[in-house]
Amino acid sequence: MHYIKAKGILSAKNGMNLYRGCSHGCIYCDSRSRCYHMEHAFEDIEVKENALELLEGALRRRRKKCMIGTGSMTDPYIPLEEELCRTRGALELIWRYGFGATVITKSARILRDIELLQKINERAKCVVQMTLTTCDETLCRKIEPNVSTTAERLKALKEFRDAGIPTVVWLTPILPFINDTRENISGILDMCIEAQVYGIICFGMGVTLRDGSREYFYRQLDRLFPGMKERYIRSYGSRYELPSPQNAGLMELFLDTCGRSGIVCGNDRIFRYLSEFPEADGQYRLPF
Repeated sequence: MHYIKAKGILSAKNGMNLYRGCSHGCIYCDSRSRCYHMEHAFEDIEVKENALELLEGALRRRRKKCMIGTGSMTDPYIPLEEELCRTRGALELIWRYGFGATVITKSARILRDIELLQKINERAKCVVQMTLTTCDETLCRKIEPNVSTTAERLKALKEFRDAGIPTVVWLTPILPFINDTRENISGILDMCIEAQVYGIICFGMGVTLRDGSREYFYRQLDRLFPGMKERYIRSYGSRYELPSPQNAGLMELFLDTCGRSGIVCGNDRIFRYLSEFPEADGQYRLPF
């Protein structure tokens, strides 16, 4: 861990990353890519020591309330959050100034803040977003080794359901030849139905690899799935987009299941929903 002084905290789309780098160890993580110009070891977490001060100043100056997002580059509930509580501090500011919040995570640590997230939802709007990639707990421990298992994430999703906080699931990435099976996708969709999620974001069944993330991914394939790296190279070379050979059938399964279950599966519609701030005062109602 190391500290830096940040110049700003909110992006043009009102997103923020309180940390840079991650210790979850997901083998496919795009944030390792060189295009993001992270000049330190990925597991050496960069902490923006003045982040809360910058956020409070930004919220105080805003004339119009909006949704504030976090988690797009670094999970806001990495283990270090238990010690530093930067994410909780940011959520407290969001609640105090009457803004909405949407959080992307793979960690059940978010349950620590469920009462605060409820308060945000009662005053404005809150949406919790959770990534699910496999319903196989053993495989989850392989490809996402240092984060909550799928079962733990499902439990969290159901607790947010019971608390009246809407949820969105990211069904990505689906790794060719590893978790791109009908059994896996059906299992995840069953979990989403059980948790009554609002929507599922899916960009197709596959994974993307850039310079930096590709090398790390291939090293992990050598360690965990001997011979798989060679299969990837034969199938995809150095392509950025690596669609599953099962993409067509799995997407048909995905769209059909969402349609029958009333789960929103249009990415544009979900992203609009995530960014929409309720105009009326009072509790934000679930959109179904």
